[in-house]
Amino acid sequence: MAHPAGKKEESKAKILASAGRGFRSLGFGGSGVDGLAKDADVTSGAFYAHFKSKAVAFREAVVVGLEDLRHGIEQTIQQKGSQWREAFIDFYMGDRRTCDLADSCAVQSLSSEVARADEETRQAYERELNEIIAALASGLEGKPKARREEATALLAMLVGGVTLARAVNDPAVSEQIGAAVRKAAIEMGAKRTP
Repeated sequence: MAHPAGKKEESKAKILASAGRGFRSLGFGGSGVDGLAKDADVTSGAFYAHFKSKAVAFREAVVVGLEDLRHGIEQTIQQKGSQWREAFIDFYMGDRRTCDLADSCAVQSLSSEVARADEETRQAYERELNEIIAALASGLEGKPKARREEATALLAMLVGGVTLARAVNDPAVSEQIGAAVRKAAIEMGAKRTP
């Protein structure tokens, strides 16, 4: 029996969202197809109807996760105007540092997994990462090369800060890391020369 128009895409999106949460919380190696399917409330057969393999689902989950970050940056720039940078830093070092790992930023939680992935996944990641950097750079001032360098450094600082803050056991140490990275990220923008 054929699925109604849009139903197949809706089912795939549901499985992909659940798989993304699984990969962010358990990693690629810690996530099996049966568990990913169960978490999406579908059968393993339904999973394979949408994704040829776990690796393909991982690649697509990475792309969607990075697209979500880019859209969030673009939306923050649009809504906050000249105050976007501080708002984004506060969000990233606050909510993205403390939310459940399954809901965390794909850049922060999946980059180390991508480093061990196949070439096609790494290429997809790189394309999306370049789009994220371009989105960040679009909200900065100065010459294009300087904006891109600053955007790259800002993203690396925030992602690294959240990674360290999530890895420690003591919430007070996590807060200290978050506060130090937030301060450095804000100061980096204040020291910028156009």
